[in-house]
Amino acid sequence: MKRLFLAICCTACVAVAHGQSLVSGVISGAEGKRLYLFDDSDNEPDDSTVLKGGKFSFNIKAKGEPSVHALILEGVDQPLLFIPGSAPQEITATAAQYPIASTVKGNDDTKAMQEYQIAFQPLIQRAKALNTEAATISGTDEPAKDAFRKKASLFSDDVVKVGKSFVQQHPKALASLWMLINELRPRLNLEEFEALFATTDKSLQTSKYGKNVTEYIRQQRLSGIGVMADDFSQDDVDGKAIKLSSFRGKYVLVDFWASWCGPCRQENPNVVKAFNRFKSKNFTILSVSLDNDKSRWLQAINHDGLSWTHVSDLHGWGNEVAVQYGIQSIPANFLVDPQGRIIARNLRGPELEARLGEILK
Repeated sequence: MKRLFLAICCTACVAVAHGQSLVSGVISGAEGKRLYLFDDSDNEPDDSTVLKGGKFSFNIKAKGEPSVHALILEGVDQPLLFIPGSAPQEITATAAQYPIASTVKGNDDTKAMQEYQIAFQPLIQRAKALNTEAATISGTDEPAKDAFRKKASLFSDDVVKVGKSFVQQHPKALASLWMLINELRPRLNLEEFEALFATTDKSLQTSKYGKNVTEYIRQQRLSGIGVMADDFSQDDVDGKAIKLSSFRGKYVLVDFWASWCGPCRQENPNVVKAFNRFKSKNFTILSVSLDNDKSRWLQAINHDGLSWTHVSDLHGWGNEVAVQYGIQSIPANFLVDPQGRIIARNLRGPELEARLGEILK
């Protein structure tokens, strides 16, 4: 499930031996449910099994270097992340606590990944509560909105605090790179992000994931906060070429997503809410899809009620605009002011509406 496991992607010091790696275990309370195995190369499951007696077993083809895999349990919106190794791994869990495992017998990277997921469970629950609260606030209730913005800001501060502490305590673990990419990247400025990445072990920095981070940093320096957004042109749903520069004079949220991206689809109600609230205040959205199937793309647009301009070249992760802007995970976005300058990045959930409220008063 490419760049998507937590809703945006090894121990690099030891290569996995050629052949296969085994992961097995038991998930209590999940009888008859299907368990899916994903790797990080695409959005299609590599394998799946129906749990009988709660038991599962997957043989995983070894890659050139360690890579993140996910076990996704039917009916649960969070994956259990692990890193295959040369030795078999055994995981026990319950459906009620999934993706937190009861025991993990495996390599240090898988154990560190579990520590990461455990550390973030309270924050995930807080995020869900904030999203629920946001849905109840009237668009005209300014005191409630101000109080909510403070809660959202404190939440973001806590994510950064937990994330930084984890990275500093696990400088050699792939989970630290995962933390940087998925949790901290949207909340740190480029200098802070780069400085924290520099504290990780050199073996991580030179891994395939580390190289992606290095490329992301390079791209951000070319298109960071305060710089002019590079123009681009891509076809809309009717095959008409649309340029970013054609929106000059408006605030434009350039939003990267895809119909197959679960976190993107979960985020769409927040984007729709922000669009409906601010579309009369010189604001619009230009969505860039990383789809490769036009019918699924159009179906998702209609199903989610995304009533703004959409473009795509239907090249998936090879989308020319996504490559141009160094997009390594989705959902992702940046906000462009009327002069064409990038003024914010990766505004999600309550933070999106709160920031737009500050700008578009």
